[in-house]
Parts: sequence; C-alpha cells; structure tokens
Amino acid sequence: MTIPPIAPIASLPTPPVAAPTAATAVAKPDFGSMVANGLEQLQSLQSTSDNLAVKASTGDLTDIHYYMIAANEASVATSLTVALRNKAVAAFTEIMRMQM
Repeated sequence: MTIPPIAPIASLPTPPVAAPTAATAVAKPDFGSMVANGLEQLQSLQSTSDNLAVKASTGDLTDIHYYMIAANEASVATSLTVALRNKAVAAFTEIMRMQM
C-alpha cells in the first residue's frame, strides 16, 4: 500500500474573500483609548466608594452594605490595574533587554 503524495500548496484553491462592508469596517478602539477608558472607570469606582464612605461616616447612609460593595469593587479594580501595570512594565523591560 502506497501513500499518495501531498499536493503542493499552490495547487489548493484559495477561499473567496468578501469585500469589506459597512458592518465589517467599524473602527475598533486603539490600545491607548482602552487604557484611558479603563482608568476613567477606575476613577469613577474610587469616587463612588469615597462618596459612600463619607455618607456612612456622617450617618446619611442607611445600609452600610452599599459602601462595602463599592469599596470592594474599587479595591478589586485597583488590584487589577496595578497587576496590569506591573505586567506591562515587565514586558517593556524584557523588550529593552533584547539583543538587536
């Protein structure tokens, strides 16, 4: 029993490529705007947590769990942001160490 030879890649049919339409030509946000948006959301979470902390300390907040939820959300978001920053700095440092 013999194995048939593999056809060269050039002989394979090429798949049809659809022309770009308005639906596929939507501009995606760039990395810088995504980072800026993420930092704005973090600032918003921190502000909400701070405002609820003031209300809790003055007695204007009747349910303390609203403050606890907001504080934990802000804490997790801050931890994630710091972890992402650390990974970005480590990646930059590694790139700068590469030999050219």
